[in-house]
Amino acid sequence: MNAVLFVGHGSRDPEGNEEVRAFVSSVAGTLGEPIVETCFLEFESPTIAQGIQTCVDRGATRVAVVPITLFAAGHAKLHIPGAIDAAKLKHPGVLFAYSRPIGVHELALDILSSRLEEAGIDLEENAEDTALLVIGRGSSDADANSDLYKISRLLWERLKVKWVETAFIGVTAPRADEGVERCVKLGAKRIVILPYFLFTGVLIKRLELMKGEFAEKHPDLSFVLADYFGFHPKLSKILKERADEALYGEVRMNCDMCQFRLEAAKHMDPHDHDHDHNHDHDHHDHDHEHERHEHTIRTKEVHS
Repeated sequence: MNAVLFVGHGSRDPEGNEEVRAFVSSVAGTLGEPIVETCFLEFESPTIAQGIQTCVDRGATRVAVVPITLFAAGHAKLHIPGAIDAAKLKHPGVLFAYSRPIGVHELALDILSSRLEEAGIDLEENAEDTALLVIGRGSSDADANSDLYKISRLLWERLKVKWVETAFIGVTAPRADEGVERCVKLGAKRIVILPYFLFTGVLIKRLELMKGEFAEKHPDLSFVLADYFGFHPKLSKILKERADEALYGEVRMNCDMCQFRLEAAKHMDPHDHDHDHNHDHDHHDHDHEHERHEHTIRTKEVHS
């Protein structure tokens, strides 16, 4: 029996965790699979191990683990595969498939375009004085950071705005305030802040406060804050695609034999832990820069 286990990041903001649960509930009926569960990497329960156990207890003999993450950074490359490794040892009769994160996806660009339109931005307007500032979480993983720059470039290719700039709310540079200052120096009169985030949480609410600070510092400029991905139907479509890919198609996120992960695992504490620790997640994509490592395999080959 098939199961799909969605892995949310987890937030210290309960509202963010509830959005993840509600989103998975909205997607579950479209999957056509008998078992659909939700778990979290940190800050919230159930953990990945607990989520897998629930799937097995419900009769799953094959579990597709689907990360609800934008890019392949530390969690997608190390922590989730590590949890799957542990589950394989505990449940030798169960097959596991691991899907890709969302990644650089055409539908993600569609979602951004929708959020801009909802914020009152005319996508057909040749807006010479408007700058878009795409703001991501920020990671210590160079691949993930560079993917956000690729998203920004692809968005610029689509639209008629003069500038699309990129910044991060934590971990790496340029920070959000630096991104705003760059837009100002380039001559923008209207700055549209476009969060590259899936759901609400501590960082989205921080960004809302920062928008007010930017407007106070630059009273002659117009600042617009667009919405995050949230319950967009095309996000549902992407994650259904990832689940189907893991169960029935070609998967490109098998890290079983990845030399980088195997080496890193020697120095890594298990990440499936309780959530009483106190650390802001701005920093929590651990340092492990390396070249992109996608391995094309068939689903049946995931189950070593």
